[in-house]
Amino acid sequence: MSTTTSHTSEPDGPADGPARPARLIQNEATTEIPVHLLFRDDPDPAPVPLKPAVVGRRQGTGEQPRLGRPAALAPRPVPQVDPDLVERPARVLPGAAGVLAGAGGVAGCVATSWWAGLLPPLVLEALRLPAHAGAGLGPAQWAAYVGAGALGLFGFGGLARGRTGRAWVLDLFGRYRGTVRRSGLLWVNPLLLRRRVDVRLRHWRSEPVPAADGGGVALRVVVLVVWRVRDTARATLGVEDHETYLRECVEAALARVPVEMPGGARGSADAAAEALTRLVAADAAPVGLEVFSVQPLRVEYAPEVAAAMHRRRIAALDAQHRASVLTSVVDSVEDTVTRLTMRGLVELDDYERKVLVKDLTVAFCAGRGETAP
Repeated sequence: MSTTTSHTSEPDGPADGPARPARLIQNEATTEIPVHLLFRDDPDPAPVPLKPAVVGRRQGTGEQPRLGRPAALAPRPVPQVDPDLVERPARVLPGAAGVLAGAGGVAGCVATSWWAGLLPPLVLEALRLPAHAGAGLGPAQWAAYVGAGALGLFGFGGLARGRTGRAWVLDLFGRYRGTVRRSGLLWVNPLLLRRRVDVRLRHWRSEPVPAADGGGVALRVVVLVVWRVRDTARATLGVEDHETYLRECVEAALARVPVEMPGGARGSADAAAEALTRLVAADAAPVGLEVFSVQPLRVEYAPEVAAAMHRRRIAALDAQHRASVLTSVVDSVEDTVTRLTMRGLVELDDYERKVLVKDLTVAFCAGRGETAP
């Protein structure tokens, strides 16, 4: 310890002078450590106040910063729609009611015209009405005209034809009034605004959508989405355009789920399809859409990496082919040498064995169209 202490003391100055402060090893990114504590024999060293340690990256040392644990991610918010906006059947009447109302309005207009004496003789003869001098157009006649005309317009104007697989979403001055899923001739209040919605099972084949595989290589994926409108009220009034919303949900899911190229790991395509279906169905359910499946139809590399990945696949196939050829050659050479020696046809020392192995390898490789190593 005396030798070590002499190396840590100052080279010049009187040996019996006053005590000098201990030298320190100091770095801007570590604590100050007294040198004498490293080589001290005293079992109870005196406490030395230390500065707080600085944990970070030191410039020029190549040391990487220490990364803390990642913070827990907050759960992704789920789209919320007005809970009161739920599909319910609208009040409609059979189409016969509208036809009767319209016919009554027309009959009222004819009767008012006969009352006012405005019907021509030919119409009187066709309808077999008695001739009437008429009272002319007065307030009573005009009121009758207005009432009969309103009844006719209200009756004929409310007629609608319901079709299978189609629905009408009705609202009055911006307020939802119900959904009509019935088929046939119906009478709907003509004051209500009608919005036709397709409720059949539908499929959508997308354009090439950006995606990535498990290694982060850019891909272009074409998917097939099978879906239908389950709640017409939310699909029509809860979102601006439910078809556009569905397309964007598919794009968002493809950005989160890795998709493998065809011929990858077994079951990877099914796993990706299941994950995509689950994500898209969860995002589309709050707006009244029911998603049954999201299946990748075509997966290809993005144009910016297609050439490089094509060369990489060709190189991998070539290496695999060379490995299989080399394995076959080695097995053939081993089998040939073993059979020659075991049957006693030749006696070979190490040098002769090596020469024979080399010649057989060259011969077998040439026979397979390969260049000998």
